[in-house]
Amino acid sequence: MQRLFSTFAHGWPGNGLLLLRMLTGVALIHYGIVDLRDAHQSASIAPQIIAAGAGILLLVGLWTPVTGVVVALAEVWIAFSRPGDPWIRIMLAILGATLAMVGPGAWSIDARLFGRKHIDLSES
Repeated sequence: MQRLFSTFAHGWPGNGLLLLRMLTGVALIHYGIVDLRDAHQSASIAPQIIAAGAGILLLVGLWTPVTGVVVALAEVWIAFSRPGDPWIRIMLAILGATLAMVGPGAWSIDARLFGRKHIDLSES
């Protein structure tokens, strides 16, 4: 993960990324639940389940670059395979791609697992 991002944004940019991840994750989970309740209308619910699972990973900030790509692909699949207005799905695909490119920020599990570690030499 350090190869993808030299730093994990903190401060205002990190807070903005947290809000972006939360908005995207909650929307993906919401639409996944709605689609599962209306499963009789849809022949294949696999992309909705994938997107909702990815929403959970985005909420906690785990594997954000990979999860963002999965969200983008799943939402494009949903947008062009289901009848109706595709714009909310296209918006979620763009948000997923954005998170894949920008990264998770400091308030994420990715930052805790893969962020740079500070070595305190004063304790030796």
